[in-house]
Amino acid sequence: MSSRTLLGRIQNPPQPPAPVLACSKLGLCIMPIAEIAIGAVYLDECPRQHYIPIYLVVMGVFGLLLAVLSCLPCAQEPKDGTSNPLSQFCTAWNSLASAFLFCWFITGNVWIYSIYEPNYNKTMTEAGPYCNKTLYLFAFWTTTLVYILLALFLFVGCCVLVCFFICGRADPDDDI
Repeated sequence: MSSRTLLGRIQNPPQPPAPVLACSKLGLCIMPIAEIAIGAVYLDECPRQHYIPIYLVVMGVFGLLLAVLSCLPCAQEPKDGTSNPLSQFCTAWNSLASAFLFCWFITGNVWIYSIYEPNYNKTMTEAGPYCNKTLYLFAFWTTTLVYILLALFLFVGCCVLVCFFICGRADPDDDI
């Protein structure tokens, strides 16, 4: 494959079939729904750090809003390169919501990791305030999963770049 066709495919990626897109969008909605449910069920079950359930609910709501918004036609740019006000609004909303989620994620990290490992036993009052085990471990592992996936994507991305560098060297007669 020449570098021109590779660049053309990157600029205009092939679209997956509609059932694949629908299943992937549905899959992306599972985690935010679980965050909302766990955070709401255990809202008052972490006196040690009462912001953890709120963190989960807000993270889930904004994640769900971003996933739903990406399904709407206004989120896609027209093929002819023009943009309409609704498309600009969707772009601005995505940018603001993503920036908020990034800041909220960092704040949640402070709340979650600062009390590691909390007292899970509600009846032991002499050990200090407790935090529900299901709530805390869900928040802990969903946050840690983000770091694991980020490291995995960075590793794979670096491997792909190395492969492009080693295998994809341009021939001297290519006009690039």
